[in-house]
Amino acid sequence: MPLFACSPPSPPPPPNRSLSVRSKKDGQSDRGSTKSGPAKHRFTMASLRGMQQPDLSKKLYKLIKTESHCISAYEAAGRERASIASQLSDWGEATNDDTISEISDKLGVLLAEIAEQEDLFCQSLEDSRSVLKQIRNTESSVQPSRDQKAKIADEIAKLKYKEPTSTKIITLEQELVRAEAQSLVAEAQLTNITRQKFKEAYDIHFAGTIERAEKQIMLAKQARRLLNLVDDTPIVPGDTHPTFDQYEAARQVLNDAEEQLRDWRPNNEPINSNAGSLGAGAMPSTSGASGASVTGSGGSIAFAGQEYSATRAYTTEQEGQQQTIEGAHPAYRKDSPERSVRDESSVA
Repeated sequence: MPLFACSPPSPPPPPNRSLSVRSKKDGQSDRGSTKSGPAKHRFTMASLRGMQQPDLSKKLYKLIKTESHCISAYEAAGRERASIASQLSDWGEATNDDTISEISDKLGVLLAEIAEQEDLFCQSLEDSRSVLKQIRNTESSVQPSRDQKAKIADEIAKLKYKEPTSTKIITLEQELVRAEAQSLVAEAQLTNITRQKFKEAYDIHFAGTIERAEKQIMLAKQARRLLNLVDDTPIVPGDTHPTFDQYEAARQVLNDAEEQLRDWRPNNEPINSNAGSLGAGAMPSTSGASGASVTGSGGSIAFAGQEYSATRAYTTEQEGQQQTIEGAHPAYRKDSPERSVRDESSVA
């Protein structure tokens, strides 16, 4: 169990709490030492998942995977720091110097608590990483709609090259317009989720960084108070230093450090967010919203009480302007030679 409180509010410390990290007679440490070193990253079957990720989510998948390795490194550093704390205490005892023995033992306690902050920081990183996974999952879900549009566009291009007058082109173009309409909502969801979760993830990340830094600063300052209790006045051969009589002062330093950690509260500038208006499906919530549906042969989408027509145009009340999907596709331009050929063939 750690000596100090990890996060506010915390229960009062037990009356017989440990004030030492000195090893037992059997050579085992009271705190945090570990026999195993840092975990090594080996190639496993799970590593193949990165190769199977959609193109849209590969970069974020790699980032999340690397973050996991970073968390493991912080955890290993914390374990090593706790081991160093115990070794420092053991060395001080072996010097047969009462002052060094007492102060090194108390320093070991503070160093072990500094190591404990690494574990808490790792938890914040893991929480941040979990939020990033939501963006990755959304990117993966959007990829099929993009692939479908590209597939239909390729089929249209092949037919236009081989059979410019084929009636199948008209059918494929209708499917393309419908696929574009269906992807409108998916792309909007991706943008909304990305912006919201990006801010949330790194809010957690940097809040954890600040907490770790502030708590370790408090512990380091208390450790410097302990160093002032060491009398380093030079002596001549045959003389001895005065008997160490600062035991209560050393114990008070630990009590003060514990009290500071217990009373610590975050004091960060808040991260403003307007994502509270997001409704179902990561879209802005409006009255009467009841999900999304695709209706009609022309590829019309109704979402959150608003209709997006892919046959002619889709409109948004927020922008107050019209954007035409058909105008963006060469097959629907009035001056398109392919359209003129099809119109003439249909009239004949």
